[in-house]
Amino acid sequence: MLFNSYVFILLFLPLTLSIYFFLSRKKLILASKAWLVLASLFFYGWWNPVYIPLILGSILFNYGIGLTLTRAKQSQSRLFLIIGILGNLILLAYFKYTDFFINNINHITGSHIRLLQIALPLGISFFTFTQIAYLVDVYRRMAKEYSVLNYFLFVTFFPHLLAGPIIHHKEMMPQFDRLKNKLLNNKNLVHGLLLFFVGLFKKVIIADTLAVWVDQGFDHAVILNIVEAWTVSLSYSLQLYFDFSGYTDMALGSSLMFNIRLPINFNTPYRSINIQEFWRRWHITLGRFIRDYVYIPLGGNRVSEIRIIINLMITFFIIGLWHGAGWTFVCWGLMHGLAIVVQRTWKRLNIHLPKPLAWLLTFNFVNFSWIFFRARNFDDAIKVVKGMFGAHGLGVTGYINHAFESFKTFRAALKYWLENIDGNIYTLVFIIICLMLSIYFRNSNDMEQRFSPTWKNACMLGLLSLYAMLNLQKASQFIYFIF
Repeated sequence: MLFNSYVFILLFLPLTLSIYFFLSRKKLILASKAWLVLASLFFYGWWNPVYIPLILGSILFNYGIGLTLTRAKQSQSRLFLIIGILGNLILLAYFKYTDFFINNINHITGSHIRLLQIALPLGISFFTFTQIAYLVDVYRRMAKEYSVLNYFLFVTFFPHLLAGPIIHHKEMMPQFDRLKNKLLNNKNLVHGLLLFFVGLFKKVIIADTLAVWVDQGFDHAVILNIVEAWTVSLSYSLQLYFDFSGYTDMALGSSLMFNIRLPINFNTPYRSINIQEFWRRWHITLGRFIRDYVYIPLGGNRVSEIRIIINLMITFFIIGLWHGAGWTFVCWGLMHGLAIVVQRTWKRLNIHLPKPLAWLLTFNFVNFSWIFFRARNFDDAIKVVKGMFGAHGLGVTGYINHAFESFKTFRAALKYWLENIDGNIYTLVFIIICLMLSIYFRNSNDMEQRFSPTWKNACMLGLLSLYAMLNLQKASQFIYFIF
């Protein structure tokens, strides 16, 4: 089920909220938790009920390992932790990477092993990492859970289930047990609605509009001139920004309606003036997970400079591969790892750039690297890259001498320049507006903290919601659902 669908907005969410708080008000606490678990499993199974046994099996396995770790002696717990982590990774590898490995074996050896064509269960990367984090936290004596119902709720709570954020047991379950959170909180409800509908607007009005030019440029156009290529790359950078931040807002908003605050996962990353800052702002909970459970255990910054570089490249290799079973994702991850290494070198050499130049370099690097993140293969990526560097010219033959004689002629020239992606002058205007919004506009977290329930704000929220709802002609999947 999609957040950006009528069935979720008009049926699932209001019904789930109503029954949850009704049961809580009647002091049927176990029943309210059970209802939320069942509703979340229904939400998950809406896509494909066949994967419900998979997530149930994963939850029971990890709950059992966690319970064993809680009760095991310190000398035995390491073995059970290894078993738990391996079990999760094997499950993830089977569903997400089996065909990727077979493809590579076929390519290297010239064999013709048949692909298994395994459908990727939604959210498997997220609920797997969430449960690995739980097992490690139990091993470190930072978390424990004896109630199977609580553990089910921790993993399945629908706002974070499909695309994060990646959560910790210690930051979530105490919220479900607070007595004041059992009752409907009007402030949280209103603030949650604000976040949800701001996110819906980002997804439906902005991201889905940009998607048209992105899909045309990456998937359909044979060649791209320099104007088209830069338009396509910027469109995707902004599409991904508003798609992911939109999802995050909707996840945090729907959770807040239940009086549960999910961790912030997105903080205006395109304001960053270096790549390290970018990763502190983009997909924050994934960065936290990788730092705490991969980079630091590898030695972090406590080892030699050569080892630090190796650790960074391993870390970003994993980040790339986590996002998708393809070498383009690995390439994207390694590009960011290399960028971090370069930044460390600059810092050690005491090189300081003016902030505007630092921002320009950072943004253009991020924009360039997203090409490999989006492309279905390297050929598609190279097509866009070649276009950006003018391999196919400006694409303005017949118009260059008269392009700026009048606005009408300029519009005609732009339509010609962007004909391979079905763009026009409004494409560029829309991109410029979106870029300004992503950099200068107050982010959703700030908006929510400053929001007050005035009539003016109520009218603005109502109009925003109505406009987004009226444009839900066809619900489109969030980009991060495929990861």
